Amino acid sequence: MTTENTIFRFKFTPDFTSHLLSFAKLHQYDDRITYKEEWIRWTQNNDSLVDDECSRMKGLGYDGNVLDKMYKSGRYYFRKKTTQEPKQRRKYVSIDKDVIEAMDYHILQNYGTPLFKPSASYEQFCHEYSQLLDEEYNRLITENLTRDDVNSKIKKTYKNRYFLFSQQSQNNDRHDECSILSDITED
Repeated sequence: MTTENTIFRFKFTPDFTSHLLSFAKLHQYDDRITYKEEWIRWTQNNDSLVDDECSRMKGLGYDGNVLDKMYKSGRYYFRKKTTQEPKQRRKYVSIDKDVIEAMDYHILQNYGTPLFKPSASYEQFCHEYSQLLDEEYNRLITENLTRDDVNSKIKKTYKNRYFLFSQQSQNNDRHDECSILSDITED
């Protein structure tokens, strides 16, 4: 029993793709009419390359207009495609669980105080937990983070923990209001 592989996505050969990409990048900023004129000129100058690719695609079973597929690929895809490699992301380094718990505890203790602000509270946290932060600072430095990165990471983590706490607090307040309202309407 033979199984036939059906092709659902017809791709151009790498050689043809590189030619099409270079054409599309060369005419990336052309207006529609100029691009079309240059496309016609390019297909005439590269007729053997285009014919070979058309024959290959038809042989694979593509039943659409191959020239139209080429034009649209160049005009709408390759023209906008970036040729730069994406930056390599560095490994994520998390804050120690003890520091996060200390942040949460500090926020919980100070959240209800008058004039509570995350920035002032962060400075207070740094002063009160300086020994714990020094240990965490040294640990993060060994993970190949710069001093600025470590300071930023700790500050962002504190502010994020504050945001999460305030969101949870608001949700709890809404829940309490809803339960009070439901108790009133039931009476």
